[in-house]
Order: sequence, then C-alpha cells, then structure tokens
Amino acid sequence: YKIGGIGTVPVGRVETGIIKAGMVVTFAPTNVTTEVKSVEMHHEQLEQGVPGDNVGFNVKNVSVKDIRRGNVASDSKNDPAKEAASFTAQVIILNHPGQIGAGYAPVLDCHTAHIACKFAELIEKIDRRTGKSIEEKPKFVKSGDACIAKLVPSKPMCVESYNEYPPLGRFAVRDMRQTVA
Repeated sequence: YKIGGIGTVPVGRVETGIIKAGMVVTFAPTNVTTEVKSVEMHHEQLEQGVPGDNVGFNVKNVSVKDIRRGNVASDSKNDPAKEAASFTAQVIILNHPGQIGAGYAPVLDCHTAHIACKFAELIEKIDRRTGKSIEEKPKFVKSGDACIAKLVPSKPMCVESYNEYPPLGRFAVRDMRQTVA
C-alpha cells in the first residue's frame, strides 16, 4: 500500500523467522533491497512480527511499483529467498480428467504467488504412500498418481525447498477452475 506521509507499506504474512525494524530485507524475485523502518499489526507498532502474523512494514525508498503480490521478503544477509528458473517437485494428481504429460502448463498457487508453470519433464512415477519409484520417465500421469516432475515457471517465481521452508515449498496446481494436484 502507499500511505501518504509514510510511504510504501507492504503487507504480508510472516512464514518463518521474524521481521523487525532495522532489518535489511530483499524482495525476491524483483531483487529490491531496503531497510525495514517499522512493523505494525492492526495499526499497532510491533517489536517484531513472528510466524503467522499478518503485518504491515514500512520500507525506505521503495516505490509501490517495485514490488507486487507474490514477492517474498527475506533477510538479505541470511539465506535470502531467490527466484527459481526451474524446480523439482513431488506432485500428487488429485483430480484431472485426462492425462498429464510433459508440456502441461497449469497455474501454481504457492504462498501468495499465482503463476503458470510448465511440466518440463516427468522424472519418475512414485508410490504416493511410500515415495518409492514405480516407473522412470513415465510418458503420462493421471488422477491418483504421484510423480516427481521438473517444473519451469513462466515468469520469475520464488519457491524454496519444502524441507527448509515448508510454507514456501507447498503449492496447489489449478486448472479448469479447480485444484487438480
């Protein structure tokens, strides 16, 4: 938001770690770096925001045009979030009328980002309970199947390893106005 007399106030949910005044944060994937001037929740100043808090934070010298929904702000000195040109994901097909193969390009909803991603290759089909490999390089997967796939976002997107940052490593696959995987 742009607030007169104060400046730019991004609003978002703290997923991991903390945010507090004085921190230097970088927004990914836009790569804008700035200092946090203050943190507030429901119009009250906070010492710090913790996971689960929906906070607004005032930032220096950043225009509202520089950042957008789906950006991830993180500590620029401590393992900052970065964009992924591609990523490997475990996908469970819940509800798709046909077969899904390489080239399929649905929309992924990951944290607050909403970005089309292409299934570049199906690496293996796995057992959805044990995670054991059933078939290498399958041609297609269908409802009820689980697979490991290489995904390529259509524009810069910030995702993280599920093991390190679970909220930034989870996503829903949307197509035909429903969740398909």
